[in-house]
Amino acid sequence: MKKVITYGTFDTLHYGHILLFKRARALGDHLTVALSTDAFNARKDKAAHFSYDERAEFLRAITYVDAIIPENTWDQKRDDVVQHGIDVFTMGDDWAGEFDFLSDLCKVIYLPRTPRISSTAVRNIQSAAE
Repeated sequence: MKKVITYGTFDTLHYGHILLFKRARALGDHLTVALSTDAFNARKDKAAHFSYDERAEFLRAITYVDAIIPENTWDQKRDDVVQHGIDVFTMGDDWAGEFDFLSDLCKVIYLPRTPRISSTAVRNIQSAAE
């Protein structure tokens, strides 16, 4: 079985995220999503609209996602790759080059972002509507 992993907060879930999961899952047989915990988001000064448990529930509803693990720190990625037997690490290409240090453990692939959609754009639309 070929295992794939990706990371994120996935707070303002949108079509671009669904395409990311679909493309990530197509790289293997099993997709693990490492979901940023509320405590980790706080350390990153990132305020999520939804709790970790709510965001995990969103992800569980997505057919491309096979497993969800907590992301507690920036530094856990090497351990996650080894512990979960990961073959492919993937992120959006806005992170290009940032995770090449994992290439001795697994294949690292940066997937293109979906044009004209981002969490920031969704939040801006929501703010304008309020």
